[in-house]
Amino acid sequence: MGLGILHAAGIGVNVSVPQAIIYLTFAALGGDELAEMAMGYRYLTGIGVESNCETALAYYRRVAGRVAEQVENRVKAGAGPILLGPTVVRINLLEEREQAVGGTALSNYFISDDILSYYKFVADSNNVTAQVTLGQLYYNGQHGIDLNHKLALYYFKRAAESGSSLAMAYLGEMYLVGSPQVPKDEALALNYLQRAVSAGNPMALTGLGLAYLHGRAGLTPDPVKAMDFFVKAADQGWPEAQLQLGLLFMGTLGWKADYKMALKYFTLASQQGNTLAFYNLGQMHATGMGVFRSCGTATELFKNVAERGRWSQLLTSAYLEYWSGNHEVAFLQYVALAELGYEVAQSNAALILEEDNERYKRAFVYWKRSSAQGSSTSRVRLGDYHFYGLGTEVNYEQAIQEYRFASDVMRNAQAMFNLGYMHEHGLGFKRDIHLAKRFYDMAAATSSDAQIPSALALAKLSFSFAIEFLRKFTLVRAYHCAVGFPKIAWLS
Repeated sequence: MGLGILHAAGIGVNVSVPQAIIYLTFAALGGDELAEMAMGYRYLTGIGVESNCETALAYYRRVAGRVAEQVENRVKAGAGPILLGPTVVRINLLEEREQAVGGTALSNYFISDDILSYYKFVADSNNVTAQVTLGQLYYNGQHGIDLNHKLALYYFKRAAESGSSLAMAYLGEMYLVGSPQVPKDEALALNYLQRAVSAGNPMALTGLGLAYLHGRAGLTPDPVKAMDFFVKAADQGWPEAQLQLGLLFMGTLGWKADYKMALKYFTLASQQGNTLAFYNLGQMHATGMGVFRSCGTATELFKNVAERGRWSQLLTSAYLEYWSGNHEVAFLQYVALAELGYEVAQSNAALILEEDNERYKRAFVYWKRSSAQGSSTSRVRLGDYHFYGLGTEVNYEQAIQEYRFASDVMRNAQAMFNLGYMHEHGLGFKRDIHLAKRFYDMAAATSSDAQIPSALALAKLSFSFAIEFLRKFTLVRAYHCAVGFPKIAWLS
């Protein structure tokens, strides 16, 4: 696997696509998940191999299945209600740089010691919101906070004593599932869930629905009651309930299959980022179950799930390394993920490569791959490469094509501004200041960040227009035209 990435990216060796394919293929045959993703991406995009959707689907489907299994196992092990799946932090370095907020995106995601101390201080003052927030942080072990079920239990209990139905729902789940730090207690779990359900809490409704569905907490299995609880929670937009309804409508546990309803609920859950919903949608599109079979749609859905695997944490690691000044380490991590098909890793690897002028050709490759996966900033960057001849020859026509796509399809203000500039100066177009004004106006209307540069460009354009008008229509020329004098060459 490692040799495949090295040959694909040209790290320590010359770039060799054939050798990369050989190493990655053998690693994938051995069950290496990262190699399977790399090969899936290559067959999806036709990099080094002939594009083949079915082969890409097979690779991504296997990896997605393992990721889905990992998510299910974490929930069963009491790692928290994370059916939404692991959090993947996708931060585009170029967008950060352009917004002059370098290094702040992840600091906003991680909770600092000062903020944590503040939350604890407020929670100790009997603030229910702070108590529930701390309970969630310790229960899920996210945002840089280590998982600690004892502390989660402490804060949830304090919030529950003040009447928080959400805290009761969490306590119900904690006691129902159990963990090394919180012993399983089904009677206590049922008590908390029923109290939270009486307040209409969607998480508790889902938990009680699962208890009835599987006959837990001393309850007799009752799919009809479970369905009723799931519907009430789903109507409040709770994604886990929507997922469970989707699974029931797939015909599980003897429920009558209704694929249209399953599709509806899986889609609703996926819109909130539910990993298992994405996986089940992929299965439906891959098999044509309740929908027209679509290899492309299924592959993209499985790719989405595969990119949520534990290896996605490298995105966070690479980002931290970059803003710590360890650009080489960040690049190695980004480029590894880029070869697996992560769009944001491709654009970030390209940006780091730009820091060395000799690497523009390699950066061009990653900008191109990133733009092909729908990144508007990468699409504009690709246009810049064609405009300035970075890593490729100067080609205004190709630059126009990239800018137009980013402008018309992705509504990117920078692309609109660039098209205005090219119209103003006659680069790749016949000079047309009216079209230039139109694109500058569009850029200003699309993004507030583009308003000042667009205003300056429009002011310059107005001045140029005035000069051009005076040059063509001077009073002297107007007078001679009026009286019919012969044309004077130097006035032309």
